[in-house]
Amino acid sequence: MSQIENVLHESRSFPPSSEFREQAHVSSEEQYQRMYAESIEEPEVFWDRVAKNLPWIEPYQTVLEPAEAGRARWFGGGQLNASAVCLDQHLEHNGDKVALLWEGEPGDSRSLTYAELHRDVCRLANVLRERGVSKGDRVAIYMPMIPELAMAVLACARLGAIHSVVFGGFSAQALADRIDDGQCQAVITADGAWRRGKVLPLKREVDLALEGRPEVHTVLTVRRTENEVAWQEGRDVWFHEAMEGASEECAPEPMDSEDILFLLYTSGSTGKPKGIMHSTGGYMVGAYLSARYVFDLKDDDVFWCTADVGWITGHSYIVYGPMANGATQVMYEGAPNAPHEGRFWEICAKYKVSVFYTAPTAIRAFMKWGDEHVEGHDLSSLRLLGSVGEPINPEAWMWYRRTIGGERCPIVDTWWQTETGGIMLTPLPGVTATKPGSCTRPFFGVDAAILDEDGNRLPTNAGGLLAIRKPWPSMLRGIWGDAERFEETYWSKWPGVYFPGDGARVDEDGCFWILGRVDDVINVSGHRLSTMEVESALVAHESVVEAAVVGRPDDLTGQAIVAFVTPGKGVGTSEELKQALQEHVAAEIGKLARPAEIRLTDALPKTRSGKIMRRLLRDIAAGVETVQDISTIEDQDVLVKLRGDDQ
Repeated sequence: MSQIENVLHESRSFPPSSEFREQAHVSSEEQYQRMYAESIEEPEVFWDRVAKNLPWIEPYQTVLEPAEAGRARWFGGGQLNASAVCLDQHLEHNGDKVALLWEGEPGDSRSLTYAELHRDVCRLANVLRERGVSKGDRVAIYMPMIPELAMAVLACARLGAIHSVVFGGFSAQALADRIDDGQCQAVITADGAWRRGKVLPLKREVDLALEGRPEVHTVLTVRRTENEVAWQEGRDVWFHEAMEGASEECAPEPMDSEDILFLLYTSGSTGKPKGIMHSTGGYMVGAYLSARYVFDLKDDDVFWCTADVGWITGHSYIVYGPMANGATQVMYEGAPNAPHEGRFWEICAKYKVSVFYTAPTAIRAFMKWGDEHVEGHDLSSLRLLGSVGEPINPEAWMWYRRTIGGERCPIVDTWWQTETGGIMLTPLPGVTATKPGSCTRPFFGVDAAILDEDGNRLPTNAGGLLAIRKPWPSMLRGIWGDAERFEETYWSKWPGVYFPGDGARVDEDGCFWILGRVDDVINVSGHRLSTMEVESALVAHESVVEAAVVGRPDDLTGQAIVAFVTPGKGVGTSEELKQALQEHVAAEIGKLARPAEIRLTDALPKTRSGKIMRRLLRDIAAGVETVQDISTIEDQDVLVKLRGDDQ
């Protein structure tokens, strides 16, 4: 039953322009094939050449030491420091280059060069050291998207402390759970954060999270929103006061390549959040190379990844990857519709952003808000667009290309996970003929295949289980405190093969199409259908901007398809629209995929990173009570309204 039926077909293809191809780091199919073949067949040769671009404190002795079930070691014997990779190596020749162009939600802004960022990271590292933080200690970071967040991450890395960034929208309980699991001894936070014109009281949430936790000896607080905060003498320290007298000199701690750089928690559908561990050497090599080649980074680029540093996208493609390459970046504090729905495009025009990386859920929101919010903003500086998060439906991809990219910018639709550390499936913008909805081909060193339950490779266009068959440098090193869960979750399906939990297919051109989480596959009358394909068909209808599809138990068919649909602006809701959408899906895919029920809704339940929480929708569709963790949901009211429809 592992084969997933391929029912949606997409034939459009967009090769890179000759102008883009000529300037790209990887500029021909022959070059890609040669490099990819070497990365798979001779990984030690390939990754040795890549790793030598980083400033090692102590050279590594071996590139790769394979081991059982995810225990491979990369760059054995080598020592480096992630903070030095991101900052120190640029000081001599590029110290005056702008590292961060920061924009606050209220409109305030700052600019920090690599030299200035290095100075403040050293000062902060010294503050932490004076407060008793040392190599191997865990530090929780719970902050808004301000420059001090990047400083906190890099200061921990400089000391060899393990940072655990918790997204600033999480509840006090979610923060407490992560502090407890990681046994954190210090917290870095802010008084508050701006979000859609309102102040989120972060320090108050930290205080609640730390009740009964005397082992946390330091709470370092940045003054951002000037809201009143409670204060515990001895534990609480103002960031600006501590930084005033701190030394600007702090030598980076030599870290073994396999020393843990950070913990990052990712929630599963059941059980407590998993503390994913990433190492220093392999992770930094992977982040460096993927940022350079996927985004084709050049010295004069202005790169903007719209994610929060609280997620893996922000770790890899705001802090570590771009800074390892010495890039200039935009960092934005607030929401994409604050104070207005053209905010992102206003920022792109202001800073002349050239490479823009965002999520499909944001793209669909832009579509819903209307093209008028894009018009009037000069986006001519853009040369490359990217997508990250969920699979992007073809119509959103086409809107992105047309309305934001002016039909000239390649789109790199990337697939990867918190666990993989870096991008795994992606176009290379100077080589790959992109297809709307496809993440195209494996990145260097990624041996990807589509398998059945028994580990047999499936033929072209047969939907099955995505598998990664060889180790890669930025791979997760474990789950904090739970080796058994690590083995069971990722390495137990096939011996020595990583199972990411996604379904996919590969087309006749070798391009991968992600079909969504295997948990989200619907079994209708013995046919296994991908929810993503049904969602793509719905969003292709002119009246729809977003859709989520789940299965509910059905006595006749086993499962029935239920679609939660957000109509476009001014469309309204009606029984006629529901019927039209059912017929549209039947015409696009086939009667088999015709939803048994369509529910029209203003919004869908999402995590704070923008991913649709389909597991909650499954409970709603089935009419059962939700007993799963909902601490990561962005807006509880959406869930309440959807539940209200059941009453």
